[in-house]
Amino acid sequence: MQAKSRSLALVVLAAGAGTRMMSDLPKPLHPLGQAPLLAHALASAAPLAPSRIIVVTGHGADAVEAALADIAPEAVSVRQAEQLGTGHAVLQAAEMLQGFEGDAVVLYADTPFIRAETLDAMRAARGAHDVVMLGFEAADPTGYGRMIMDGEALSRIVEHKDASDAERQISLCNSGLLCADAQVLIALLRKVGNANANGEYYLTDVPELATQAGLSATVVVCDEDETRGINSRAELARAEAQFQALRRTEALENGVTLQAPETVFFALDTWVGRDAEIEPNVVFGPGVTVESGARIRAFSHLEGAHVSAGAIVGPYARLRPGAEIGNDARIGNFVEIKAAEIGEGAKVNHLTYVGDATVGARANLGAGSVTCNYDGVMKHRTEIGEDAFIGSDTMLVAPVKVGARAMTASGSVVTEDVPEAALALGRAKQVNKPGLAVKLMDRLRAIKAKKG
Repeated sequence: MQAKSRSLALVVLAAGAGTRMMSDLPKPLHPLGQAPLLAHALASAAPLAPSRIIVVTGHGADAVEAALADIAPEAVSVRQAEQLGTGHAVLQAAEMLQGFEGDAVVLYADTPFIRAETLDAMRAARGAHDVVMLGFEAADPTGYGRMIMDGEALSRIVEHKDASDAERQISLCNSGLLCADAQVLIALLRKVGNANANGEYYLTDVPELATQAGLSATVVVCDEDETRGINSRAELARAEAQFQALRRTEALENGVTLQAPETVFFALDTWVGRDAEIEPNVVFGPGVTVESGARIRAFSHLEGAHVSAGAIVGPYARLRPGAEIGNDARIGNFVEIKAAEIGEGAKVNHLTYVGDATVGARANLGAGSVTCNYDGVMKHRTEIGEDAFIGSDTMLVAPVKVGARAMTASGSVVTEDVPEAALALGRAKQVNKPGLAVKLMDRLRAIKAKKG
């Protein structure tokens, strides 16, 4: 059986304390592209369709495991009570791998840029070798474990602290990622000792132990940028810049127009279709889909929203979770949409809040319209029918329905349903007091002068 056709177990190490982050938040949960680092590691391996996902937790285990339940409900977690090294960490997954017939790939929660193609190459190399490690040519190898090669064979890995002067001249460095038969890996890990400068059980001892057991080990080499780990706030900031650069390039290559790419910020799961146009200073939060041909205008913020083909959003618009914008709809400046469906061709052009609502096709909401959806305890829905016209400064006090082709007069407070084709006037009667404005202003000026 070819290695790539075998079942795959994913073991993700997420137990470290991350003390250099100077944070109460566990390192695997620090956000990159508005998603936890752990989510990036899992996403990189998702195309390989692992049949088993095991996450090794430790520091902040409760928080990491709670996040894992949202990120990958199918995954299981095991705890490393004491952080005694990477080999010890992987060994905690032994029980979960018992009886598993297939390969195991070891990833790290703080290494977010590994590509699925690289993992695929490691699995392909497994067809000719028992253990496959991922290496890279380091511009500055200081601090990294060095990979000692014998032709194509990896004889051993030596940590920087334990390396001789000659070994420290080697630029081929270890990323820490490994692929091997799951049962072979566990058997080799049980032989790992801790006779090293840190007194830890290193995963990097596996290749040498494999060679001693008559097995073969090799290296797949990737670009150094893929292997960059995150151990500090500064590294996290650099990683964010790297992530955004990658996503901007990807969007441009997929046919998306970015007027000022360096000002657009993507989330891990942002999806934008070809021929969509993104103007400057747009921020995508988690859970956003923008269909082909849509346009997101400048200074807009989107999160948990779906924008259909031909729709225009912004400038200065905010789409919150649950916003569904229909084909060719218009969402204008200083408009906020939350948990609402905006129908095809509907217009909400300026200074308006639409929350917990359904707006029918071709309906038009005037400036200053508000769906008053919250009574202080519960949320209520507003329904606006097709071709309805909501006059400027209308307050729609939910729950309320406005029928198709109905209208509301400007400045109305609508508290009852409006029948189809009806006109609703819900404002107090205007009373004019002749000359009172001048008298009132004179009085106020006198009071102000006296105080002065």
